[in-house]
Amino acid sequence: MIERKLSIIDIILVAGTRVALGIGVGLLLSRRLNDGERKGAGLALAVVGGLTTIPLAIGIIGKNDIERTKLRSAA
Repeated sequence: MIERKLSIIDIILVAGTRVALGIGVGLLLSRRLNDGERKGAGLALAVVGGLTTIPLAIGIIGKNDIERTKLRSAA
């Protein structure tokens, strides 16, 4: 298992993007708003949540790769 150290900021950002994506999908499936409002808000939140997850994931994965490179060069 690969272990990664995350700061509180990283955890909050990842959780926030997951929340935005989840709310967006929930709005897309909801019936409480009229169709235009629901689709607009749901699609916007889903896209923002999905797109902001990509750079965060790359940053988190990249942290471990940098540490591995340092360990290899030190050995």
